[in-house]
Amino acid sequence: MTDQRTTVDFWFDPICPWAWLASRWMLQVTEVRPVDVRFHVMSLSVLNEDKPDVPEAYREMLDRGWGPVRVAIAAEQKFGNEVLTALYTALGNRIHLEKAGYGRDTLEAALTEAGLPTDLAAAADSTEYDDALRASHHAGMDPVGTEVGTPVIHVEGVAFFGPVISRVPTGEDAGVMFDGARALAANPYFYELKRTRTEDPRMDTVPTA
Repeated sequence: MTDQRTTVDFWFDPICPWAWLASRWMLQVTEVRPVDVRFHVMSLSVLNEDKPDVPEAYREMLDRGWGPVRVAIAAEQKFGNEVLTALYTALGNRIHLEKAGYGRDTLEAALTEAGLPTDLAAAADSTEYDDALRASHHAGMDPVGTEVGTPVIHVEGVAFFGPVISRVPTGEDAGVMFDGARALAANPYFYELKRTRTEDPRMDTVPTA
């Protein structure tokens, strides 16, 4: 362990429940390790747009999923990267905890909570920021490879997918998991550690402010 601060870059799509849980874990890590986290936007819609074998129900979700990522990238483009932490939290609370969907009401409520103008919600139906969205997406995903989704983490030049967790560890448990993930990812010959998931995302484990 060291007292030198480390910046972790975390790529998310607001509609992904696994990324949401991992992001809440990462915020717990900042409480027990000398770590700062910066959030960035990737897009499951971009990731899967050219894949021919996507199930119809998932494709419908991806079609609706353009809205939240477009709003997030529009907010970042206009007001800077630092606004994404509050906006992601506001979006995630509504999408994953309140089950409010991805519609205009959800987007506007999240923008208001994050202290951002509600007219940014218009970006959900616009391609104006798609070039910036794709640039952000590829900045996060290209260093990891093609066989992953979100969350993606970059730390000290190392990029990796995951961790995929169904519950949010807190306190020192969060720090220990970060130490392990970071150690494994830092080994250039380590590629995968995986087991079958036995439960869906447990949103009731998300710490409350």
